[in-house]
Amino acid sequence: MPAKLEIDKAPEDILELSNEEILEEFIATLEASGASPDTIKSYQSAISDFLEFIGDKPLRQITIRDIIKWKNHRLRNGFPRSKTMDRKAWQTTLHYYTLFLNRFFEWLGIKIRVPKVKKPPRQIKILTDEEVARLAAAANDPLDKLIISLLLDTGLRSKELLGIRVKDIDFNNKTINVETTKYGVSRRVIITEKTLELIKAWITINNLRENDKLIPLTYSGLYKRIKKLGRKAGIPLSKIRPHILRHTFATIALRKGLSLPSLQRILGHADIKTTQVYLHLTIDDIKKEYERTLENRNDIICPKCFRKIPSDALYCPYCGAPLNNTRAELAKT
Repeated sequence: MPAKLEIDKAPEDILELSNEEILEEFIATLEASGASPDTIKSYQSAISDFLEFIGDKPLRQITIRDIIKWKNHRLRNGFPRSKTMDRKAWQTTLHYYTLFLNRFFEWLGIKIRVPKVKKPPRQIKILTDEEVARLAAAANDPLDKLIISLLLDTGLRSKELLGIRVKDIDFNNKTINVETTKYGVSRRVIITEKTLELIKAWITINNLRENDKLIPLTYSGLYKRIKKLGRKAGIPLSKIRPHILRHTFATIALRKGLSLPSLQRILGHADIKTTQVYLHLTIDDIKKEYERTLENRNDIICPKCFRKIPSDALYCPYCGAPLNNTRAELAKT
């Protein structure tokens, strides 16, 4: 839910202006309040969508009927620029839009409450162990290797990953100081020796200096790069984007015994309730855990990293090595 912003009151004659001028005035007020660019963009998207729907009708004349018509239209038809036909996605967007509009109307002094749209239960997509292995195996380029390793080591948000500078890395303690965070509070994340070595190699190859950014990409560039890797690894496109790797890291960390408060700190969640969504185990998770624990399984040894792995795995979940040859060798013995 968007935080309650402390903003200046609207001018008394604000409703005498055109709808476009009112929106400009509100955006200027948000900027003056110190609202983040992402927050401003969210408010602007919500308000612009409603203004486009009511057309030439002045805001001073709107009624609850106009708002209900807009809400029902969006629930039925989605949003003009939406890339998905998923009704739950529309409902989630509309949930936040109603919150932003209520704040806007409150600022205007319009005594109408936008009926809230219930947010659908959150469904978190994660990669399976095999998909993680295939993704790691598909990353041949040094930058691809570094990106995948960092995201799966730390669960960083895209913006946080792209904000890392060389000076933020503590090579002795294998940690990264994350400054570009969602809530403006810096935190430290831990990395593995493998990721540290990839970082060192990348810095050397590109002759990076202390103040240089580690990952020279925009969000769009990062997104396209990960999508390309996903296609190469045979992972459904709906399951591969930067934030899904964050979800995957969190779920794996909990399965391996990391405490919820520790995960909260690593992920940078302001409220532990946000972290708790990762506690759920799907039926598939439970089934796999049951089979691994209670059923007799013939594990094999990965020829590359020498760890025990299930005999039906196509790739090693630890190092990504293909296992067809290993099974063939075992069949001969």
